[in-house]
Amino acid sequence: MASSYRNGYRGSSSGSMKVDRPVPSSNLKAPSFKSRTSTGSVLRRSSPASLTALDDGVPGRVRVAVRLRPRNAEELAADADFADCVELQPELKRLKLRKNNWDSDTYEFDEVLTEFASQKRVYEVVAKPVVESVLDGYNGTVMAYGQTGTGKTFTLGRIGEEDTSDRGIMVRSMEDIFADISPETDSISVSYLQLYMETLQDLLDPANDNIPIVEDPKTGDVSVPGATLVEIRDQQSFVELLRIGEAHRIAANTKLNTESSRSHAILMVHVRRSVNGREDVISSENGDPSHLAKPFKPLVRKSKLVVVDLAGSERVHKSGSEGHMLEEAKSINLSLSALGKCINALAENSAHVPVRDSKLTRLLRDSFGGTARTSLIVTIGPSPRHRGETASTIQFGQRAMKVENMLKIKEEFDYKSLSRRLEVQVDKLIVENERQQKAFEDEVERINVEAQNRISEKERLKCQMDYMESVKQLEEKLVLNQQKHDCDGFTDGLCNGQGSRLSVAEINNLLEKETNLRKAAEEEVEHLKSQLGQHSQLEAGGDTEVLKLLKIIEDEAHQKKKLEEEIIILRSQLLQSTFEADQMRRCLERSGPGNAYTGLDSSMSPFRHSQFKDSGNGQKASMATLFEQVGLQKILALLESEDANVRIHAVKVVANLAAEEANQKKIVESGGLTSLLMLLRSFEDETVRRVAAGAIANLAMNEANQELIMLEGGISLLSITAADAEDPQTLRMVAGAIANLCGNDKLQKKLRSEGGIKALLGIVRCGHPDVLSQVARGIANFAKCESRGSTQGIKSGRSLLIEDGALPWIVQNANNEAAPIRRHIELALCHLAQHEVNAKDMISGGALWELVRISRDCSREDIRSLARRTLNSSPTFKSEMRRLRIEY
Repeated sequence: MASSYRNGYRGSSSGSMKVDRPVPSSNLKAPSFKSRTSTGSVLRRSSPASLTALDDGVPGRVRVAVRLRPRNAEELAADADFADCVELQPELKRLKLRKNNWDSDTYEFDEVLTEFASQKRVYEVVAKPVVESVLDGYNGTVMAYGQTGTGKTFTLGRIGEEDTSDRGIMVRSMEDIFADISPETDSISVSYLQLYMETLQDLLDPANDNIPIVEDPKTGDVSVPGATLVEIRDQQSFVELLRIGEAHRIAANTKLNTESSRSHAILMVHVRRSVNGREDVISSENGDPSHLAKPFKPLVRKSKLVVVDLAGSERVHKSGSEGHMLEEAKSINLSLSALGKCINALAENSAHVPVRDSKLTRLLRDSFGGTARTSLIVTIGPSPRHRGETASTIQFGQRAMKVENMLKIKEEFDYKSLSRRLEVQVDKLIVENERQQKAFEDEVERINVEAQNRISEKERLKCQMDYMESVKQLEEKLVLNQQKHDCDGFTDGLCNGQGSRLSVAEINNLLEKETNLRKAAEEEVEHLKSQLGQHSQLEAGGDTEVLKLLKIIEDEAHQKKKLEEEIIILRSQLLQSTFEADQMRRCLERSGPGNAYTGLDSSMSPFRHSQFKDSGNGQKASMATLFEQVGLQKILALLESEDANVRIHAVKVVANLAAEEANQKKIVESGGLTSLLMLLRSFEDETVRRVAAGAIANLAMNEANQELIMLEGGISLLSITAADAEDPQTLRMVAGAIANLCGNDKLQKKLRSEGGIKALLGIVRCGHPDVLSQVARGIANFAKCESRGSTQGIKSGRSLLIEDGALPWIVQNANNEAAPIRRHIELALCHLAQHEVNAKDMISGGALWELVRISRDCSREDIRSLARRTLNSSPTFKSEMRRLRIEY
């Protein structure tokens, strides 16, 4: 083949084909992985009766297209007298592979592309549906497979600098992605790698030549966190990165291709798109919408487009590879063979798919049998000399068409946007609360002033009444004096004659004056009585108004209390959202083999480990602010709130506070431990029980708190919760709390008598690795305390763990795949074996063989040494090993 062919060949242009956009995930049913068997002797894929069903297809099935390369200069000269080994029928989507001049095999594909198909048509029928799915939130894969020199790199990686019509799938995919996204809210990041000799290398940073592949143990997602991830804003930046990567890719000159790719190239495009969420309004008891809304939850869709340019399969005698190139060819063929085995296993619905046989199959785990929409283009040549390689390529494509994936949208909450929105809402509520508080205080002041004025008016009226009473008394005295004066005057007149008549006239004048004064006084009294009546009426009306004002004050106080509860809820939501965003970022940064458990103490508190590990100064500052502004007593009081949402948020806040050692003493002294135990005892809500158990697990890290938990019946409550709960997270919290209590020497007998050990062993029914890790930690802590007690002479007799039937589970999980479980169980076995009285039970239970394995194969030197010392120090174990002829 000519050297220019590695970068591509030109085909004549043809009309483009319209491809419908993929159906959204809500309308897609998860496809089963049941393979379809082919029938008929000639049509290898299916009979015509089933062809319609296949055309309708399952949305997750791998779509396969075949592309024929035109003859190159060498083939035109060497094979001039021979017909092509393949015949294409694109209108029927069929391909005939000639066995000889009179016989051929017929195959059907999703698309059949002739040697004249343009690059644009190839992109639209092969890659564009995948790109549109990626923009909708699904993962997608486009892969090229075929013999070396058949045009894979041209189809995928051609940049098209000289002729824009030659642009390959990589360039055209990015053009469509940039045309659909919004630069303000969306982002695109690119990694470009090559798999060379089973080593994953970075094409954008050649110094990074041994990148590890990391798999999520829960979801199975594959990632390469060590690869260079470049965020790009425009098409030109992408083309520059593509040019840099192509320059670093390894190629060599062979008989089949002057620039034969010696590595598999993998382009990863990470698309992050923001999606508008939904805001629900909380209704009050009377049905009216409340001003408090549930938190707005904006969504982020994270999808990934993977474009894989596989190195060409080759036969050594045809390619002429030798020396180092021969080793490269072996590595390429081995990885392609491993990929073929995985495709066969998926197509045949095999129970085991050997994805770990090669790094290539591990990288493509999501593409075949995973959650990605996958399109495969197989490239073939027309030369009859390479009919065997062409047939092998066609068979690979036929098997790939039987593989079905389960498409899933990768959707997450945008915690940063949610946090900002909650901060604004909290600020608004604080301002509104301050405004209402000021109005409330002003109203109270106005009522006080009005009451004082009314009291003053009442005192004035009382004084007037006293004055009227005094006037009345004076009038009575005046009448008496006048009567006495009249009698005396009459007597003097009789005696004095003329003089007495003058005195009587004066007395009459005085009497008339006094009469007038009396009438004026009576009028004044009547006036005062009328004022008194009016005042009584005003006082009665004033009492009613005072009652109304008191009712208003009571309603304002109730509203204030409700606002305070809402503010506490929003603050806790804000704190939780901020923390979850930080935690997610740190989890992504920590993802890698080196982040496994590093010791027994690394999982002391399941609640704290999952929510507060490396939380940072920002999280602590936010918690301290909430602590100061709200107050611990108010938070604990909300645990008894009638509102279920308030109660749930309150217990979450207490659990978060309990994760910090500085807060634990205050929580216990304020009655927080008692309140948490009451919640565990009385509430059936799974969320309340889970978070309360996590808070108790955090408090149980303190030895003083452990004894308080025992005294208040916490062991029995945890045992009952372990028996009732089914949620793995709840069981993990309960197991973590019991595991912390197992590390206290003083609680050994109490734990057994109140069912703590039985409860711990019962939790293993869950089967979740995180739960089993906490159970194993608890057993290791208990065994360590027993071993310490035996050494000090405090304890004698068989282990309580053995008496409660824990040994079979310990032996069964001694070689568990999960490193934390295995490490704890290995320590537990070593501690149990240190007490000679347990030796016979351990031998009969099969534990001796596990001890021997630990002493030889354990990855940790300290545990290996402990196992050796234990075996050497036990006469019973040594005798049994001699009997069994175990070389040690």
